[in-house]
Amino acid sequence: MKIGLLVCDQVLPELTAQYDSYEVMFKSLLLQIDPLLDFQIYSAYANQLPANVDECDVYLSTGSKHSVNDDLPWITELIDFIAKLHQQKKKFIGICFGHQLIAKALGGEVSVSDKGWGVGVAFNQVQQLQPWMQSNHTAGADSLDIVVSHKEQISKLPTTCKVIAGNKFCPQFMIQVDQHLLGIQGHPEFSKQYSKSLINTRLDIIEPNRVREAFCSLNAEVDDLKMASWMLNFYAH
Repeated sequence: MKIGLLVCDQVLPELTAQYDSYEVMFKSLLLQIDPLLDFQIYSAYANQLPANVDECDVYLSTGSKHSVNDDLPWITELIDFIAKLHQQKKKFIGICFGHQLIAKALGGEVSVSDKGWGVGVAFNQVQQLQPWMQSNHTAGADSLDIVVSHKEQISKLPTTCKVIAGNKFCPQFMIQVDQHLLGIQGHPEFSKQYSKSLINTRLDIIEPNRVREAFCSLNAEVDDLKMASWMLNFYAH
């Protein structure tokens, strides 16, 4: 399987000495499940996108410090590309920023949450079990606990989307469109240590109580490998 990885951001300069790039984080995660995967990297933030949707078998996007509402040419082009993937029913998984791009591309809305930042580990309940929710890495498909880092959420869901997992803080945490688009607000590629380091760079903009809650939540086990298995199952299903 050839995965087209649409990279929408870079690791902060102050963290690059300690952590891998986002593309390496994703490759490291998914290759644990299937070591035969092939990746084609596109720097979407630098206006690099596939010339046509058939360059790769499936697509995946990273998160970003940017908002899907930012008036930047590369974001507009990326939204158009995702709309094209939807039209041609090409499989795409959007992570965080990419999750929100799906909503934006299909006529939904994304806005800054009045609940503040989502950081640390989010504990989600699966509301609609899907055939691809099978994994040998963590028992049970009724919950999904993974690292998050976002201040925006989907505020209006497109009519074509269905919510398949969520929590009180972020009700529309995971969405699906037919059998070809999947959006995940969380970051299965982030380690808990990276999450903590990222929070520490934003102590001036994240509410102190949210920081305390986040650091406490990072003591929990996370379902990163379960989510990785689900992602590859979704592509193959």
